[in-house]
Amino acid sequence: MKKINLTISGCMGRMGQQLIKSAKSNKNFKLSSLTENRTINKKINGIRPELNSENAFKKSEVIIDFTSPNCTIEILRIASKLKKKVVIGTTGFNQRQENIIKNYSKKIPILKAGNMSLGVNLLMYLTEIASKSLSEKYLTKIFEVHHKHKKDYPSGTALMLGKGIADGKDKKLNNLTGKKYLNKKTFPYGKKINFNSLRKGEVIGEHEVKFSSGKEVITLNHEAFDRALYSDGALTAAKWLMKKKPGLYSMRSLLDFS
Repeated sequence: MKKINLTISGCMGRMGQQLIKSAKSNKNFKLSSLTENRTINKKINGIRPELNSENAFKKSEVIIDFTSPNCTIEILRIASKLKKKVVIGTTGFNQRQENIIKNYSKKIPILKAGNMSLGVNLLMYLTEIASKSLSEKYLTKIFEVHHKHKKDYPSGTALMLGKGIADGKDKKLNNLTGKKYLNKKTFPYGKKINFNSLRKGEVIGEHEVKFSSGKEVITLNHEAFDRALYSDGALTAAKWLMKKKPGLYSMRSLLDFS
């Protein structure tokens, strides 16, 4: 079976390193290149990292990107020109950048997910069902924990879950987003969705959605123990994307939740 030529961008980051490890043990992929946004004077897995460029991507069939929003947009510009497929695990995009991604997806297949975990995407689906089923009397809030190195908040996953609540009520997340707290011990429910983000230690990821009527509380939660959960999901997404036409896809597209 022919292996898929893969580029991992942000190869020196936490997810980049985990992706390299997972790709090495995955029979479906061959690492064709690694990229970073700075010069790296050493080989990794026998490959010398390059800056993002046409030359770095020319032999690749699919690029997996866990970097930063500005870097992702630059990668998409190059990938679009070369007609390469892209899996985006980067989070923290603003609305202008989200629109740019949508425009690029008209030219190339892009799978974008704030979280590559099967369990988290199932949690989002269940959150949508709960939100749709419960009345407006139920107030909501979302709590998430990540390692101390994570800069953006709320996390991409927390925002995914917020979108699940909004979709369940057939509303836009922007119109339902409430207050965003950082490192608070407690925080309130709201008619809009309140978020609290905790940054501590080396926590891989914990997410919790709560619905409260004042008489009962419904809690949906997910806890990740191994970063390979995300890299394995990203590789599954990359393989799935190989057969897709230009468009903007999600893990929900891959998992075919109806």
